[in-house]
Amino acid sequence: MGKVTGFKEFPRSAVPYRAEAERLGDFDEIFSGADPEHLQTQGARCMDCGVPFCQSEEGCPVDNLIPEWNDLVYQDEWRAALDRLHATNNFPEFTGRVCPAPCEGACVLGITEPAVTIKNIEQAIIDRGFEEGWVEPVAPRQRSGFKVAVAGSGPAGLAAADQLNRAGHAVTVYERADRIGGLLMYGIPMMKLDKRLVERRVDLLRQAGVDFVTRTNIGTKAAVSTDHMINLMEEGRDETAYLSVEEVLDRYDALVLAVGATEARDLPIPGRTASGIHFAMEYLTRSTQSLYEKSPSSINAAGKRVIVIGGGDTGADCIGTALRQGCQSIVNFELLDRPPNKRASNNPWPQWPLIVRSDYAHTEAQHRFGKDPRNYSL
Repeated sequence: MGKVTGFKEFPRSAVPYRAEAERLGDFDEIFSGADPEHLQTQGARCMDCGVPFCQSEEGCPVDNLIPEWNDLVYQDEWRAALDRLHATNNFPEFTGRVCPAPCEGACVLGITEPAVTIKNIEQAIIDRGFEEGWVEPVAPRQRSGFKVAVAGSGPAGLAAADQLNRAGHAVTVYERADRIGGLLMYGIPMMKLDKRLVERRVDLLRQAGVDFVTRTNIGTKAAVSTDHMINLMEEGRDETAYLSVEEVLDRYDALVLAVGATEARDLPIPGRTASGIHFAMEYLTRSTQSLYEKSPSSINAAGKRVIVIGGGDTGADCIGTALRQGCQSIVNFELLDRPPNKRASNNPWPQWPLIVRSDYAHTEAQHRFGKDPRNYSL
């Protein structure tokens, strides 16, 4: 796979994000482009490791055929690389952008050298596939006569719909929000995943025969918090429709539940009920809504001193959003201790490396305010 001696000849060179000063001025994607020759060189680093741990339990959760498409990119066989990528991954344009890349943590080369830039290569393959017109709707050759409903249009629901449709079943996806995509649409901000990419893939599924119904909740109406997705979607709009499970099963032969988790974990601490405290999903959802509607967000960090509680990806997305809205300052509270710079002895390869990392939003805060916003052990 790749060039036999490529891992010795070529150093790791990841495709950089757009410069902080540039990307902080907009909600466009943070990613920059890479020329094919650069990616071919990086693909050449994929060594003939015998047992590719990038595909192991510690590696890619969707079992991507990583060494195969790395090699095909090195060989300049981009169309064939796309076919191998799509063989295991319904939506590589999503995973190539937002996946944390456990495959790189499990890369065999990573034992002694920096891992192959697998995530960069994956994103480049699918982006080129769309640019070249190689990505087309995949409709079944014949229909089975069975009808399936899918509750939830996030990545799991969309993947289930895609696979069921390819098998010949008539699939209808129900979504309680006003747009298809679930977490892809409202949980991940624009700068990490352009919503036009989500809409493009949904359009392909429509062309392949999948039906979509928005603003419809599967289940009976129940009391939910004011920041729940259903209430956010009903503000100034029509009420959400409800279909009971019994009604769905009367209409369909099967029901797939891919509803996600929209009930936030609260912190029952003194001062929690004070004004100006919001759950991340409400904040991110309202931000994306405002960008669609071209109006200021109803929760806007402009001129505010912001604290983000939680040091994961969602916390980083809140930091990035607040920075773009023009916050006065920002601090991030992390429960855990600061990770080490290198793997600890109890965190061996091929486990996910528990090391300190700076995500896009952390470097943006550093650029604007001169320091890392994270505070550990809080």
